[in-house]
Amino acid sequence: MNRFTGIVIAIGIVFSLGLSGSGAAAAADTQVWILQSQDIDATKAAVVAAGGRVTHELSIIGAIAAELTAEQLDAVSRLTGAKAFASPPVKTSGSVEDSGYPVVVGAAALHAGGVDGAGVTVAVLDTGFWRNHEWLRQGFDGQDRVLAEYDAITDTSGKAVDESGHGSHVTSVIASSRLADSGLAMSIAPMARLVEVKAFDANGVGTYADVIRGIGWLVAHRAQYNIRVINMSFSSPPQSYYWDDPLNQAVMAAWQAGIVVVAAAGNSGPEPMTIGVPGNLPYVITVGAMTDSYTANDPSDDVLASFSSAGPTMEGFVKPEVVAPGGHLVGSMSKNKHLIAEQHPEFAADAKKLFTMSGTSQAAAVVTGVATLVLQAHPEISPDEVKCRIIAGARAAADSNGQFEYSVFQQGAGLVDANEAVNGSAAACANRGMNVSLDLSGVEHYRGPANLDADGNYGIMNGDGVGFIDDDGTLWSGGFTWSKGFTWSKGFTWSKGFTWSNGFTWSKGFTWSKSVAGEDDFLWSNGFTWSKGFTWSKGFTWSKSIGGAEPQWSATLAEPASVGHWVSQQ
Repeated sequence: MNRFTGIVIAIGIVFSLGLSGSGAAAAADTQVWILQSQDIDATKAAVVAAGGRVTHELSIIGAIAAELTAEQLDAVSRLTGAKAFASPPVKTSGSVEDSGYPVVVGAAALHAGGVDGAGVTVAVLDTGFWRNHEWLRQGFDGQDRVLAEYDAITDTSGKAVDESGHGSHVTSVIASSRLADSGLAMSIAPMARLVEVKAFDANGVGTYADVIRGIGWLVAHRAQYNIRVINMSFSSPPQSYYWDDPLNQAVMAAWQAGIVVVAAAGNSGPEPMTIGVPGNLPYVITVGAMTDSYTANDPSDDVLASFSSAGPTMEGFVKPEVVAPGGHLVGSMSKNKHLIAEQHPEFAADAKKLFTMSGTSQAAAVVTGVATLVLQAHPEISPDEVKCRIIAGARAAADSNGQFEYSVFQQGAGLVDANEAVNGSAAACANRGMNVSLDLSGVEHYRGPANLDADGNYGIMNGDGVGFIDDDGTLWSGGFTWSKGFTWSKGFTWSKGFTWSNGFTWSKGFTWSKSVAGEDDFLWSNGFTWSKGFTWSKGFTWSKSIGGAEPQWSATLAEPASVGHWVSQQ
């Protein structure tokens, strides 16, 4: 258990995003709101007329962000009919020997064959980037591979200075070109090209609006830099249906534009229904964390990380899709330039440039690297097909009888396997029956196959939406199993033919009190607490409590500065 003590301390490095567009605290009687309407120009004019201040142009979701008092918000809403969403805080969390994780996920063998991420552009949306660090700035060839930097907090291009260290660490897990003494690369995709977007300052302060503006900038520059993957190592408790959340809308727009999005599951586990935004979005690849217990070459002591958030989502989707190494990952950080390293010198891995962190942030970065390798080998495939290959190639933690050691809501399809993802032939196995364009336009929304049975177990419903698949280890009481001695086995079929991402189609105006396929809709017993300050749209009503838990490391959690909710770098 001592190993996990160190992990939990590292995870406790979290940052909350403040409520002003510049990162400073808003005036006591004002708050930043995201406003969506049919006529953005009229909404901007109404904001100015009411005495408010427009802080962000969020064209990717047809919105602006504005600083308004409650009275001003009411006036603008009455004049324009704009939908309002609090722009809540966002926070992040989170060893020269081999780093270990490229070996655990099979990336090291691919590097030897020339599959190292070359030619693929990855965007990292985080706290920024350690620009003068040669292992991040340059590939093996010594050439500068950073194509662009953008500061979404100040809305300026050219620099995304990392004062925190979290963004640099995540970037290094994805694409550091440093070699260990063994000659092995210390990252997953060491030759990838990079675009760095800063939406968090030294203390992790920013907003939904900052993050959305960053996503919008990436989508707008997707073709210019050939951006194929975005890493999002942050998480926020859901406050609405997945499709109504403005940040999720921006992420869906990125997926629609042809960009693979990899999101951290969150560090609020191990309880069920703790997946955050944007990891709760059914389209994206959501990643939980496991640890190799400091023995990269010995899988017999691998365990699921206790902090890793678990599904299902509120809408019944299985999350995470996969797990990846997320305990004690070594990456680049400066003890002289980055606040995390200054505040936690005990996790320095060498004198100046390496630091050890744990969290689903790091696990997400591993899978972002794997997605990059898949795209190098198969540049023509879509985000859905990248997701399919990664899910199909994963190895579940199963016993000799093929039974899960962990629930599908904890490990998804299992431990990501880069070699299987790159060299496998799976196709059309992810996001089936779902259309992101129809979802964004409000024509269709979807639900997944998860529900509770009569005994209070989470499980996967049969394809007809009635009854449960209960003979393959999918039923889960919500308990956490500290398993050792299992194998990461191929060929484990957890859904027995059920298309798990093939959601039921909802019509507009659907409420949770209605039934689907003759069943009660969702039987969740533990309740989400919806934060004050959220304006519901489309008249949706929540007739049942839908479950979640506060982070277990709340002693080190920065509290939100105002109403709304926080998003965290994980």
